[in-house]
Amino acid sequence: MLPRAWLAASLLVFAVTPSLAASDAKAAKFYEDALTRYEKKDIAGAIVQLKNALQIDSSMLSVHVLLGKALLADGDAGAAEVAFTEALRLGVNRAEVVVPLARSIIAQGKQQQLIDQQRFGLGALPPGTQLSVLLLRAAAYADLGDTRSALKAIDDARALNPSSADAWLAEVPVRIRARQFREAQAAADKALSLEPQSAEVLYQRGTIAHVQGDQARAMADYNKALDLSPTHIEALIARAGLWIDQGKAAEARRDVEAALRSSPRDPRGAYLKSLLDEREGNAAAAREALGRVTALLDPVPLEHFRYRPQALMLGGLAHYALNEREKAKPYLEAVQRQQPNGPVSKLLAQIYLGENNIDRAIESLDAYLKGRPDDAQAVLLLASAHFSQGRHTRAAQLMQDALKTQDVPAMRTMLGLSLVGSGKFADAAKELEAAFAKDPGQLQAGMALTSLYMQSSQAAKAVVIARQLAQKNPGNAGVQNLLGTALARNGDAAAAKTAFEAALKLDAAFLPAQVNLARLDFRAGALDAAVGRLNKVLTVDGKNIDALMELAALQERRGQAADAQRSLEKAADVSGQNELSPALALIDFHLRNGHPELAREATGRVTSKAPDAMLVLLALARVNLANGDQEAARTALTRAARLANYDAPVLLQIASLQMAAGSLPGAAYSLDKALSERPDFLPAQALMTEVELRQGEVAKAEARARQMVAKFPKSGAGHALLGDIAASRGQTAAAIDAYRRAHQLEQSSESLLRVFRVLAVSDPQASIQWAEQWLKGHPRDKAVRRAVADAQARAGNLAAARSAYEAIVKADPDDADVLNNLANVMLMQQDPGALKVAEQALQKRPGAPQIIGTNGWAAFRAGQTDRALQLLRDARLRDPNNPDTRYFLGAVLASMGRKAEARDELEGALRGGRNFASAKEAEKLLATLK
Repeated sequence: MLPRAWLAASLLVFAVTPSLAASDAKAAKFYEDALTRYEKKDIAGAIVQLKNALQIDSSMLSVHVLLGKALLADGDAGAAEVAFTEALRLGVNRAEVVVPLARSIIAQGKQQQLIDQQRFGLGALPPGTQLSVLLLRAAAYADLGDTRSALKAIDDARALNPSSADAWLAEVPVRIRARQFREAQAAADKALSLEPQSAEVLYQRGTIAHVQGDQARAMADYNKALDLSPTHIEALIARAGLWIDQGKAAEARRDVEAALRSSPRDPRGAYLKSLLDEREGNAAAAREALGRVTALLDPVPLEHFRYRPQALMLGGLAHYALNEREKAKPYLEAVQRQQPNGPVSKLLAQIYLGENNIDRAIESLDAYLKGRPDDAQAVLLLASAHFSQGRHTRAAQLMQDALKTQDVPAMRTMLGLSLVGSGKFADAAKELEAAFAKDPGQLQAGMALTSLYMQSSQAAKAVVIARQLAQKNPGNAGVQNLLGTALARNGDAAAAKTAFEAALKLDAAFLPAQVNLARLDFRAGALDAAVGRLNKVLTVDGKNIDALMELAALQERRGQAADAQRSLEKAADVSGQNELSPALALIDFHLRNGHPELAREATGRVTSKAPDAMLVLLALARVNLANGDQEAARTALTRAARLANYDAPVLLQIASLQMAAGSLPGAAYSLDKALSERPDFLPAQALMTEVELRQGEVAKAEARARQMVAKFPKSGAGHALLGDIAASRGQTAAAIDAYRRAHQLEQSSESLLRVFRVLAVSDPQASIQWAEQWLKGHPRDKAVRRAVADAQARAGNLAAARSAYEAIVKADPDDADVLNNLANVMLMQQDPGALKVAEQALQKRPGAPQIIGTNGWAAFRAGQTDRALQLLRDARLRDPNNPDTRYFLGAVLASMGRKAEARDELEGALRGGRNFASAKEAEKLLATLK
């Protein structure tokens, strides 16, 4: 029986963007062969097979993940990073790849990225994975010369697992670098006590003796390490070096040859071979070995070796020995650098704004203004330069200081624009209003003010300003376009179309008006016409951001998620420094489609441009919440609350997010600010009541709710809150009465569902009857009909649930979640048609883990084992914490005789407890595999 948990999960999880088209079974076979090769250490063969699989189906998550691991094992860290990043883009859960991805970053000399980038944050990672990431951070800090932070990361790792040998072993190289040998020895001894048969621990202990010149003790530990693991590359290289120092060429050559067999792409083995060949008088062989060293190092960007002085030295010495001095020079200079982030010298050229060298322009203007602080034009230029770099706060400060001595409308306009960039919309509106009032010829101020009014839902005021601009600028196509936009926002589509067409009469090649006409077509449901207009625009200007974003919306509407993502990514790529909308839209797209990891990646596109912009801070908060990082969300929201001043609607939005982030005091603070400005702002009063209720201030919440009932007698909000309060006290009857009263005042799906949810607990049948009565008068109410269907499914009334889901699908055939629920019910009914319905759901939401899982299980039940395995591997990589998915995958693997893998999946499914629908089946199956 398919677990009911999938039904509930489908109500909450949205799909990710990549398409998971039905792939040739040949691709799956290539993957399985590659996996076998990888496990047998045939890395080159595994890579070949994985690339063969990708040529057939580039969307297979398991292929990208294994390819990254294989490439990393093969020494191609850059390509490994690409593979892991692509896996994340396609939807793999971050916990599945964050550790090897971090290793690939370190191998490329990008340690600072490991410290700075959000994709390596600890939020939402399992404890074991957190420990691994912390130890990799420690290594990165050590490379950066920050010993204190490295040791702190190691301490944090030990706090997660005090008995982890790795957490002690990681301290050894950090202490060696700091020349703290006693501490290094203590850490190594502790690690050895925890894992006495670890070759790595013995090798690391040997290095402590080696760097102190105790060759005998070092040799003893290297010998023990190699007895345990004969192919341990580090121990082989280290022992070979000792043999060479001791003049024992035969022993050294044996270790060098073993190292070359074990890791043929490691340049250290080739370099040691060249030394041995040279000592034996074999110049040709020595030269060939040195050529091998340079052939391995030169293709790799020098920056990859930034923290690997041994590799840099090898490259320099190898080229020097080959008499290639110019090639040796960059390697040797890199060795001499003490601080990787502080280059020895840096050439500076004269920079001007016209040459787009902004930093030099700012430097020049700063110097100029020290002697001429009253030069308004220079101040404006300086502010414009900062503005173009996204330094809106600095630009605003310059204008505020200048306006203290002279009130120039152009300065006030720039101040307003800078405040817009900082997210201070209310203050920006005041400055722009002042500039436009003093000089109606300030076109930029008028246009910015119109846009602000539209953004703040004041479309009527926007139309007034836009009409004034149109009267003063009758030949300006851009102004006509702005007027059309304001009219459209104000609900006058006919007048908007007239304005857009007027813009095109003034300038037939004016693309924004063509895009806006496409928007009108889109809203009217004329999708083909809209696509036609947008394609014409993109034929003329392939980088038109508005057209790309509108096309993305159309593509998403049509279920073309992958195309929509590509359009948004292209829009974000080509956007300018001050254009935040494309990247914000991309973030929203990923969140909407259930892919928080990609949303996190996309935040970098806006934080670098406008870190203090309100929209950016709110986006950061939503992304961090989606990734389970409440602390980071709270930090962003605290900054936002300070910047919002007393803008009540914005503060309300901030407070809602603060509640989601678990910051009730923060939400109360934001709502206090909002209500001090607008005491009768009903949504803020309602949310404040919820805050008080969650804080345990029930009496205070009840008093506020009753005040709302008295002050807003025609609103159901106060009664709904009284229902919440009664429910919190366990007073079910009182809660139902209050919710019924709220529903009488404001008859809506939301108010009805409040009654439905409470009734469903005490009297499930009555709740269904209540909802069905509503549906008689509101047959198109999809939310209520779906609630009834879900309730029927939970109650085991499969026929009734199926009938309800089918009715929803008939009205809305594009609802992937309902299709998925229907497929689940059909599977419970043993209906072979379940697979077809599941595939329809997958076409609508091609990356949703629960939908992929339903397809996999349905395929298995239909006898399509290879297809089932591919789908369930994909679903498991996207959502590794779903125990039902792991059970399904384990069941399929067990049916194929893959007992070891099946055990891993079943044990993983049961690791978090038995509180999931397939638990009994998982236990029974696991017992047969012991």
